[in-house]
Amino acid sequence: MSLLGNLIWFIFGGLFLGLGYFLGGLILCLTIVGIPFGVQVMKLGTFAMWPFGGEVVQREKSSGCLSILLNVLWIIFGGIEVALSHLALGVVFCCTIIGIPFGLQHFKLMILALMPFGHEVVRR
Repeated sequence: MSLLGNLIWFIFGGLFLGLGYFLGGLILCLTIVGIPFGVQVMKLGTFAMWPFGGEVVQREKSSGCLSILLNVLWIIFGGIEVALSHLALGVVFCCTIIGIPFGLQHFKLMILALMPFGHEVVRR
C-alpha cells in the first residue's frame, strides 16, 4: 500500500517538492554556517519525495542544548513558513475523502519541517 501511495505522491508533486528542498539545501550548504541547516533540508527533501511508510520520531540521543538552539534559529529564519505551508496543504487535501492519506503525509512533513533537529525518519 505504501508503494502505491509513494508512486502517486511522487508523480503528482513529490518529485518537485523534493527537488525544491534539495536545491534549498544545496544553497544553504554554500556557507559553513548553513551546512547543518542544509543537511536538515535535504533530509526533509528525501522524506518529501517518499513520505508513505515513514514515521517522524524523536531521536534518542539528541544533541541537547545545541539541538534546541538550532531549532529556534530554524523556526525564526523560515521553518515556521514551511511548516505552515504543509499545514495548509494538509487541510486542503483532507477536505476530500480521496485526499485524506495525502493530507496526513503533509501533517507528518509539518512536524519535521517545524523542528528538524533532534528528529529522524524511521521507515517501517
